[in-house]
Amino acid sequence: MERPPPASTLTVHATCLVLGEAGILIRGESGAGKSSLALALLDRARQEGGYGALVGDDRIGLTPHHGRVVARGHPALHGLIEIRGMGLVRASPLADAAVIRLVVDLVGTLPRLPDTPMDSVDVLGVAIRRIMLDRNIRDRALAPGLVLCALIPSASVAPRTHLRTVSCEFGSPI
Repeated sequence: MERPPPASTLTVHATCLVLGEAGILIRGESGAGKSSLALALLDRARQEGGYGALVGDDRIGLTPHHGRVVARGHPALHGLIEIRGMGLVRASPLADAAVIRLVVDLVGTLPRLPDTPMDSVDVLGVAIRRIMLDRNIRDRALAPGLVLCALIPSASVAPRTHLRTVSCEFGSPI
């Protein structure tokens, strides 16, 4: 018999994966490219010899646990990811859960020079690093590299300068 989720579980429309030990929650409207970005990140991890696994697609349960947010995929969709035009396909490898270290919000458009290209967002009372990516960036295939840069704890952007204080080599291992 399947155990019901804890009362404090929040279900969100998102895709979740784990790269190394870092859980990444990708949010956005239907058709925004959540699954495509997750697959690109998993492919990149595989190509570079790093660990990457899908936690879940479409419906993700988020639970606070000792000052962290743990994500789990919906049991009915375990191991499945949607590829537009192909439908649901089996994904491999899979992870049962991930501690969220980064939220990626896929949005329609962002200002050309935003005040805060990288910030944090409150998820169930926990501040989690966040990066927002607009369609323009996603269409140019820059998103996977920017997500990987955002995972680096020392990566930051000086307010209103839009200059990173860390050099992020896109070819470096995950």
